[in-house]
Amino acid sequence: MILAETLLFSLSLIDSGAILFLLVYYIITLSDLECDYLNAQECCEKLNYWLLPKYIAHSFITFLLLLHGQLILFLLNLPMFIWLTFEYFTIPQGNLGAYDPAEIHNRGQLKKHLRDVMIYIGYYLIFFFIYLYCFILALLKGDPIKRYADDQIITEM
Repeated sequence: MILAETLLFSLSLIDSGAILFLLVYYIITLSDLECDYLNAQECCEKLNYWLLPKYIAHSFITFLLLLHGQLILFLLNLPMFIWLTFEYFTIPQGNLGAYDPAEIHNRGQLKKHLRDVMIYIGYYLIFFFIYLYCFILALLKGDPIKRYADDQIITEM
């Protein structure tokens, strides 16, 4: 056991919460592009900047769960890790990133990106609540409150 379970799940909560905020930023930026408040160059530059931090954050959660021995949660996080790795390392030659300003309006790429971000939000929202449940269980497992019989007088906390 590398970390205490409470610390593990609190880090997972913070990390998945940060990714959720980042994905909300993605939705806002893509909808600004759709409504022509941003041009394609600015939008893609903003979104491509946050691809690597999102990948690192999810990789951190995945490897932390593996190192701690939480195999079920690791196996549930593994498909998203594989997908994000595939997405990050298979950027077509000549594109500026996963979000390319020359292609974002072609062939429904904008709708595809919006759909993908909504799927990511659903995934991370589910896992945020799973981590919250595991965090609460880890807090209660140690039973920090000493329970005595009703007839005893408690003199210390």
